[in-house]
Formats: sequence, structure tokens, C-alpha cells
Amino acid sequence: MSNPKVKRVLMSVTDKAGVVDFARVLVEEFGAEVISTGGTARVIAEAGVPVTPIDDVTQFPEMMDGRVKTLHPRVHGGLLAKRDNEAHMAQAAEHGIQMIDMVVVNLYAFEKTVAGGADFATCIENIDIGGPSMLRSAAKNFESVAVVTRPETYDDILAEMRANDGATTRDTRAKLALDVFRTTAAYDGAIAAWMGEQLEGDQKYPAARALNLTKVQDLRYGENPHQSAAFYRRDSYAGAEHSLAHAKQHQGKELSYNNYLDLDAAWTAVREFDEPACVIVKHLTPCGVCQDADLVAAYQRAHACDPVSAYGGVMAFNRPVTSDVVVAIFENKQFVEAIVAPEFAGDALDMYSAKKNARLLSTGGVNKAGGEVEYRSVEGGLLVQDSDGVLEDPAAFTVPTKRQPTDEEMAELLFAWSVCKSVKSNAIALTKNHATVGVGGGQPNRVNSARIAVEQAGEQAKGSVAASDAFFPFRDGLDALAEAGVTAIIEPGGSIRDDEVIAAADEHGIALVFTGHRHFRH
Repeated sequence: MSNPKVKRVLMSVTDKAGVVDFARVLVEEFGAEVISTGGTARVIAEAGVPVTPIDDVTQFPEMMDGRVKTLHPRVHGGLLAKRDNEAHMAQAAEHGIQMIDMVVVNLYAFEKTVAGGADFATCIENIDIGGPSMLRSAAKNFESVAVVTRPETYDDILAEMRANDGATTRDTRAKLALDVFRTTAAYDGAIAAWMGEQLEGDQKYPAARALNLTKVQDLRYGENPHQSAAFYRRDSYAGAEHSLAHAKQHQGKELSYNNYLDLDAAWTAVREFDEPACVIVKHLTPCGVCQDADLVAAYQRAHACDPVSAYGGVMAFNRPVTSDVVVAIFENKQFVEAIVAPEFAGDALDMYSAKKNARLLSTGGVNKAGGEVEYRSVEGGLLVQDSDGVLEDPAAFTVPTKRQPTDEEMAELLFAWSVCKSVKSNAIALTKNHATVGVGGGQPNRVNSARIAVEQAGEQAKGSVAASDAFFPFRDGLDALAEAGVTAIIEPGGSIRDDEVIAAADEHGIALVFTGHRHFRH
């Protein structure tokens, strides 16, 4: 089938950006007839562009406050008729139905209405019916009809028509149709999610869940070069504006699959701290964490925890990165894959411009960690859970040992407890002066994690405190920490051998704090 020239165009848009100029070119350059509805018709007519009101086509007035205007055989017949089907065309002629060659429609701003706090009735009125119907009809018949939903595509459509004697190509019409079905699927998903909340309550785990994902980019490869990959972004959820997925990249190569994973781990970890903090991550594991009133000192002390692992890692800061921080990074001769922070001072960006491969991302702000549900895929399914956003209440902690922690130790234990949330289980974190000195995690047993953390800390283990993301199943892990010089330990408690562990702590003169909840990170 040859590409049909665009002779009749139906326009009905909520976003009127560029629509007048688009209509003008279609009329003046290509001789097309423009048919339009309500507000769109007024805007086009006021600009002096000839336009046919929709009710001149349907011979039926818009009615019921505009709820019924395009749901008519003279509209949908003109969209759905197969041009190469004699029976279709004969029926169209019998009923006075003229063909429509292009539809220019975008939908009522339902999600924007909901986000603006509109009442139930207003949200219902902003559920578009005619728009999706026209889009779907046109998209179904893409062999003959071009369907345009986004103002940013107007210029490309016109350029193609100029190159094809007033017609669009089948390839373009098919791609536009695909975009329509993705658009209407996301639109219906947003309506279903909102109505589910209204009628069933704000359920974290509804009977059905639609995820509206937009592809940001194809990635060079996945975890390994033989795996293909892409990055998708979720647009509509609380806190999206300061999320990693919506961060602005200032410089550097495109982010890789592993970059995204490491940056997410670092950004999630650094948001645990209210005071200025730096987190350095390598292979999804924090290798240096520090909280300090001085952000430069926070970086330097985080780096000092494990300089070897920090090389080639990613970093996150919960305060704007200044030139002083960049100077400290350069002085350490630290190669950095990527840095994420709320902002970068202009001089900091200028200084880093010489390191062209380093990726710098700013989120524009910091949202407290937690609050959003998390998704993890398994073969054939998706796991959904609350994020680990427990509001820690030290008043609810218990101390089962003879020795109570000092105020200084308790402050340090709370820091260590926040750190171990970001370490893979079984997680052990040793900290001193609000900086990590040893980290062990991702081991099949807890005592090995304790030994790794102690070995990494070396002499720094003496006088440090430790956090364990889950209880000690045996006393051996606590013994390893105590023998290295740890003075206090925080852990959930709850083991059937708690009495044995408490007795071991008393033998070593260690203060043991039970939180009553764990922080597994598989």
C-alpha cells in the first residue's frame, strides 16, 4: 500500500505548545483540512488558521460538558476504515464518512491533576475518554493514519512530509503507533493506581501493579561485556526529583550498568546521615564511610579507611561538593569512576573538567533514605518490599550486659549501626570517631565477616565500636571483635544463644546494645 497524503487532520490537544504553527503549515503548505475540538479549535481559529469544528463533521453538538464530542462513527469510521478494503470504503461512502489521515492528540493531564491535590470529582473529570479512543483507533490503522502525540515531533513530521510529497512513511507511522500504545498503557496504569488508592486505601501491595518506566539510554553492556543492558527511569513517585535516576550528569562517559548499581548503593548510604558525610563504594560495598562537620575531613577520613579499595570506586556526598573537596581528592591521587552529590560548585566542576572520564552527577537535593518501596527481579517475577527506613529510637534499645555504653560510645554505635545497613550481610562495621576503620560483609558466616573487619582495621580496631546487622548465632564473632580491642557492640539480639553471647561480652567487659530489629541487605 502506498503512503497516503495527509489531506484531513484531526487535532485535540491539552498541550497546545506548537500546535498553531503545526496547523498553519499543514493548511498553507500541504493544503490539508484541519478539524478540531473545543479549546484547540479556538486557539487555532484565533491565530487566523482555517479550522473545521468537530460538530460540523459529526453533525452532533458537543454535549454533557464536553464528555461526548469525538465518540462518533464519522470520526472513528474515518480513522479505522481500511483504505484498500472495498467494503469498508463503500460503507464509509454510504454514511458520508470521510477519511482522516492524521490525528494530533495528547491527553488530559490526569497525573498532574492528581499531583496538584485535586478533589475526587475533579480527578474523575480529568480522565480522558475521547483522546485515548482516537489515539487507539488511529494507531490500530497505522497503515493509513499517522498519529502524533508529542509536540516535540511536529518538526520531524513536517520534514518527512516535505520529503515525501505530503505523505508520511509506513515506518514512521508504525513507530508513532507503538508510542501511542505505550502512552495509553501508562495513562491507564496511572488511573488504575489512583483509583485503587481512592477505593481500597493507599495499599503498598495492591492486587495489580503497573510500573511506568521510560528508557533513558541503552548501556554499553551489563555486568559483563557479553550481556546487553539498558537503563529505565520511573517518573511518578515521591522523591523522584532528588533521586539518582533523575540526577543531572555534568561530565564524563555514559554511566555503565555497574556504575548505576554502585552509585545507587553510595547515594542510599550517604543519605542515612544528617551531618556532612562521604561514602566510598566499590563493587556495591562501602569501603569508607565518614561523618564530619567538615566535608573535606569526611572525605579524607573515609578514604583513609581503605585507600586500596577506594581507587576506582564511586563516591557520594550529602552536601555540595566544593573545590576544597576536589583538591583533597586530587591530593590523594584517587581515580574516581563517578561522584554523586546534591550540587557541585562551579569551580569544582571546572577543576574536574580535566578528568574527562570521571562522571559527576548532581541530584539537586537530598531526600532522607527510606519511604519508597523497593523492587528486585527474580526469574519470572518481581519482589516488592518496604525500603529499610526504620526510624531509630535509642530509647527503645536494651543493654543486657553488666557494662553500659558511655554516651560517647552510644553516639558511635548509632553511627556504626547506620553504616552496617549498607553493607551486604553478614555485615560487620568497625568505626571510630564517626569513620569506618574496618568493614566485613557478604560472607556465608558472621565470624568470617568479623575477622575481615578486624584484619582491615588493624591497630585501629583498639578502642573502636562494632555493629552487626543481625544477631550473633554463636559467641565466636563477638570474641573475635573483643580480642581485637572493640569496646562496645550494637546488634539486634534475638538469638537462641543470646545468653551465651551476653556472657561472652561480660567476660570481655564489653557493652552490648540490642536494637530489637535487624538490617539484612542481601
